[in-house]
Amino acid sequence: MNKYKKLASNTLVFAIGSFGSKILLLLLTRLYTANISSADNSTKSLLEQTANFIIPIATFSIAEAVIRYGLDREYNNKEVFTSACVTELIGIMIMLLFSPLLYLLPYAKGYVPLLLLYILASSFRQLNSQFVRARGLVRLFALDGILATLSLFIFNVIFISVLHLGVTGFMMAVMLSDFCSGMFLWIVASLGKFFDLRYYNYEITKIMLRFSIPMIPTAVLWIITGFSDRLFVRYMVNFSVSPDVGDVAAGVYDASSKVPNLISMVSTIFFQAWNMSAITENNSNDRSIFYYRIFSAYQSIMFLGASFMVALVKPLSNMLIDSSTDPAYARAYQFTPILIVGVLMMSLNQFLSSIYTATQKTSHSFWTSLIAAITNLILNVILIYQWGVQGAVIATFMSYFVCYVVRIIDTRKIIYFKVYHGRFACNLLVLFFMCIMAIKEPKCLIPVQVFCLIFMVVFNSSAILQTVKKLLKRG
Repeated sequence: MNKYKKLASNTLVFAIGSFGSKILLLLLTRLYTANISSADNSTKSLLEQTANFIIPIATFSIAEAVIRYGLDREYNNKEVFTSACVTELIGIMIMLLFSPLLYLLPYAKGYVPLLLLYILASSFRQLNSQFVRARGLVRLFALDGILATLSLFIFNVIFISVLHLGVTGFMMAVMLSDFCSGMFLWIVASLGKFFDLRYYNYEITKIMLRFSIPMIPTAVLWIITGFSDRLFVRYMVNFSVSPDVGDVAAGVYDASSKVPNLISMVSTIFFQAWNMSAITENNSNDRSIFYYRIFSAYQSIMFLGASFMVALVKPLSNMLIDSSTDPAYARAYQFTPILIVGVLMMSLNQFLSSIYTATQKTSHSFWTSLIAAITNLILNVILIYQWGVQGAVIATFMSYFVCYVVRIIDTRKIIYFKVYHGRFACNLLVLFFMCIMAIKEPKCLIPVQVFCLIFMVVFNSSAILQTVKKLLKRG
């Protein structure tokens, strides 16, 4: 099987395993907005982001090293997994010692015990799922994704719709779902056979930590980029001339991110497969051509998907967001178009990060993420002051765009591959024009959006067809 077919095969497996689960996640969005007020939805989002902020720090991002060195045949899988488990346990114990500091967070009061359990369960599942993927058990990884989301959906229905536990119910649902998923992988994949303290290897631990430690601030900085928006929108009530700030505005902002998450879902499915290919093909002679073909097709597909979503943003928002309980959610679609472009840029950045992972240059991932985070923080202060939620949306896009510009220059110094910047610029300009039209909603909206969609399909078809031909080629 050639590298293109292997990538396509893995992507297909992840897509099949993820499709049903992603549909359930979309239904959860409607469940949350129907049962949780916009203000409480903001609290839910901040708690979730806080957990995502702490996890890479508490675990030393060791799960990222597990996929990198678990796929590398030069390393013993038992030594890799055992060393990772010991490292993660040490990090978790340190986190528990400092956990009383969480009570200083105003939105976390009353949720700290649940937040800690949430972090423990998510870390446990993350490590197990990455090792399963590193062993090449992609079908099991995909099956676990389905079962985990199904259990998450059931727990949410029980705790939120039936028992009406609100934010507490959400935290309990995620915690139990992640724990069940981690135990499922541990038992079915016989991970206990790979965990043996006799296989703990200090030298491998040092190698893995040298790889993963630069990824801690990287992960944290990406969280800050998404996390700071919500904090600024929620707490700049007395420092903004815009009425679109406060608890309700933050809740609406969180709801507006649900449609762009469709783009993120697709990119995550592909990235899971692509990251494996990037690592295994790192030493191949034609890796530059491989990167060029895949990136060109991926970029075209993502722009096409984003343009369709922008054109259909209002019906998609009405489908995913229930505004009957809280009318404030009805405005969420106005902030979604530019967020879609922002998530598109994040997906392209994610693709480029695979070069840093494959070549073990994770420090580059850190400093490029730092640039994005600083850009985001500065623009948040300036733009939210003036335009509220829409300012946060623009700041998000700009930070990801700046990161893309830096990374497309930096990564091509490490692995050179052709990139058509003119095609990228044209796609971006047309997509932004569609965003403005979707927000303004002029009378000519439908014919203009249809024309733009036709243009995007024709303009991007060649890059996709070239890669499809390569995929269908025998040998």
